[in-house]
Amino acid sequence: MSGRQKQVVIIGGGPGGYESALVAAQLGAQVTIIEDDGLGGAAVLTDCVPSKALIATSDFMSRFATAGRLGVGFEGTEEDQHAEANVDQVNHRIVDLAKAQSTDIRAQLESVGVRVRQGRGRLLGNGRVAAELSSGQAGVSGKAGATGGTEEYDADVILVATGCKPRIMDTAVPDGERILTWQQIYDLTELPEHLIVVGSGVTGAELAHAYLGLDCEVTLVSSRDRVLPGEDADAATVIENVFRRHGMKVLNRSRMQSVRREGDGVVVTLEDGREVSGSHALLAVGSVPQTKGIGLEEAGVELSTSGHIVVDRVSRTSAQGVYAAGDCTGVLPLASVAAMQGRIAMAHSLGDAVAPLNLRGVCANIFTDPEIATVGYSQADVEEGRIEARVVTLPLSTNPRAKMRNIRDGFVKLFARPGSNTIVGGVVVAPQASELIYPIGLAVQNRLTVDQLANTFSVYPSMTGSIAEAARRLHSHDV
Repeated sequence: MSGRQKQVVIIGGGPGGYESALVAAQLGAQVTIIEDDGLGGAAVLTDCVPSKALIATSDFMSRFATAGRLGVGFEGTEEDQHAEANVDQVNHRIVDLAKAQSTDIRAQLESVGVRVRQGRGRLLGNGRVAAELSSGQAGVSGKAGATGGTEEYDADVILVATGCKPRIMDTAVPDGERILTWQQIYDLTELPEHLIVVGSGVTGAELAHAYLGLDCEVTLVSSRDRVLPGEDADAATVIENVFRRHGMKVLNRSRMQSVRREGDGVVVTLEDGREVSGSHALLAVGSVPQTKGIGLEEAGVELSTSGHIVVDRVSRTSAQGVYAAGDCTGVLPLASVAAMQGRIAMAHSLGDAVAPLNLRGVCANIFTDPEIATVGYSQADVEEGRIEARVVTLPLSTNPRAKMRNIRDGFVKLFARPGSNTIVGGVVVAPQASELIYPIGLAVQNRLTVDQLANTFSVYPSMTGSIAEAARRLHSHDV
């Protein structure tokens, strides 16, 4: 980069913030990143990394429960043949893992010259940003230390990546002990005897699955007709059936009215008057963007009615020189999308080659067991006329590797555009679907045809063999 070194200030150290900082530094800018809760943001400290670590622990325990189907037993008396989770140790490991990841991110940023400031950032307008500094490093709990004064910076480019926080309802206020948000569960020292999960979206379904696998009694309160209402209906049906088969109580069409503490337990009151009693309640009723009180509107940044920052496909806001990335934009609440938005913003603002954000190429995953992975157009897009596509669904029960691994639930679904026969979407429901979706993502991103996917060698036996087989079934003699 020729001329004066450009100054980039980033507010928020989650995936949208730290990934953009790395790109900006690579492109020769002087970068300052301001983060209040610790580098990595909620994704690393209280959301993605911790929750997936908890789920991994739960899945590991589930292997013991199903070992007998593979002819594997354990020595000792029948009473000894089970596994138990020590939630205190589990949570300590998760918290330590999150802290280590945050430390690694900081080291990576500082190694390329990024200036890291612990504190709360605020836009002052006219290309200036203030940081109200904390005197101590915030931990996983997100509690910052005492004030450490204020610094101000001139910025050629400002990126806002402040993320979201759990939605709190007046009738269901967390107390951090029995009524919990998903950020507070890692303070538990004992497993809930009976956990009531309110909300059946991605967060609710994942954590309900996790605690069920840890041998807790779980009730899932869902206001919709099925769990995971925003996902592929066939996939959501598989997950709900698995939940019920493993002993979870799922209350469909049951909207929560309030949650209250009652002695050593909780009572969830539903809108129809029913009451559900348990030892703990986990609230997973959505999130709200952290966009208040940081000078956005005063700086001319347009916000939506929900409080999200309005951006275009290269992450620009309505204010010149101000970009935004991640959950605070409301585009798609995925760490991978936040990171891509941040990278695109830096490339665009610093004059590098850039392509606008393409959400059709986003691979997403829900970490239940089995997992649900998706990419591209969906069944709903086809049924509602947004795209014309041929659809093939192949159950995993016919896959030889699935039989070996005692996998009974799941399928591969592919969508192909008529005429061109290009792959435009896919769904995988399987253990480690997050790994299996990648070849379909490559096909969607690069507009591969069903024949190109089908004619690529797959290992035999393998789970990916079902992807190739589904593509073969989409082959058309009419192209």
